[in-house]
Amino acid sequence: MKIGCPTEIKPQEFRVGLTPNAAQEAIAHGHEVIVQAGAGVDAGFEDADYTAAGARIIDTAEEIFATADMIVKVKEPQAGERKMLREGQLLFTYLHLAPDPDQTHDLLVSGCTAIAYETVTDRNGGLPLLAPMSEVAGRLAPQVGAWTLQKANGGRGVLMGGVPGVGPAKVMVIGGGVVGTHAARIAAGMGADVTVLDRSLPRMRYLDDIYGGTFKTAYASAGNTVELAREADMIIGAVLIPGAAAPKLISRAQLSELKPGAALVDVAIDQGGCFETSKATTHQDPVYEVDGIMHYCVANMPGAVARTSTIALGNATMPFMLALADKGWKQACADDPHLKAGLNVHAGKLTYAAVGEALGLDSITADQAIAS
Repeated sequence: MKIGCPTEIKPQEFRVGLTPNAAQEAIAHGHEVIVQAGAGVDAGFEDADYTAAGARIIDTAEEIFATADMIVKVKEPQAGERKMLREGQLLFTYLHLAPDPDQTHDLLVSGCTAIAYETVTDRNGGLPLLAPMSEVAGRLAPQVGAWTLQKANGGRGVLMGGVPGVGPAKVMVIGGGVVGTHAARIAAGMGADVTVLDRSLPRMRYLDDIYGGTFKTAYASAGNTVELAREADMIIGAVLIPGAAAPKLISRAQLSELKPGAALVDVAIDQGGCFETSKATTHQDPVYEVDGIMHYCVANMPGAVARTSTIALGNATMPFMLALADKGWKQACADDPHLKAGLNVHAGKLTYAAVGEALGLDSITADQAIAS
């Protein structure tokens, strides 16, 4: 199979879909790898690194899209990239289709087969290709939230760990999954007073057993959420429903009950965000204010630490990428139900029910797509 890796063109996206190590592995399996010139530079990988791994450097994205059997990326294809996709081509990347009707329409029209990193599963019910970026985003969230809290950036002017005689910032994390756990650990490590909200009692027992002395837990009822939000200096939204739009947990009306200058960090913005007032921002212009509340809603947070993120993502995606290349997508998905869960689009049909429900579109099952 000919595997192509174009340069990411989403604003301030510095990651790259293939590391030189992944390219070398694919070539060792008998595949051809083509990489756009400069694709890995912002993640610390030079063209010479890919050449040494056996890949071929191509000048333009157009040539990569025109000739590759499988396109491997990081972020969802942008409008110009979507026009270059073709029938029968395989796209392997993050998609986040539920809040993105334009992208969904374009992928359906293209006739391509699209497998989304964020809906591939594992035997434990986890999301192994989302997990490494969730870990990165979770660890970044208190860091960027602390920056947002600085008065010069519009925040309350509160120091995360306080100082002797002055209490620490109060941080509320909504969601006790991968993002929330990592966010809580880092926020607590910065000295903040941290509470994690979740609806799963087994998950809260786990967090209390492991981190009981580090941060607190609370049940994510509507009443608890509002009560704790009123006291919070920072609220980190870390709720995920795989493949579906994120639920709105803080309404615009509730902003008036928050502390002026409080920071909302919405890590769920890729799935539409979990605050009603959330809208996607970029690393170049990450923060905006609504009713006196500061919002940090960067849609590709891990891109800020591109090298760490690229290597972590590459470690996770490589086995699946090799299976797709070695077997073809139909056989690879038939053999692995966890990879099959990543199938979102095939030949003009949606193949992921949660996306169809979010966008009001019909869908077929992945098994029907494989059998077609």
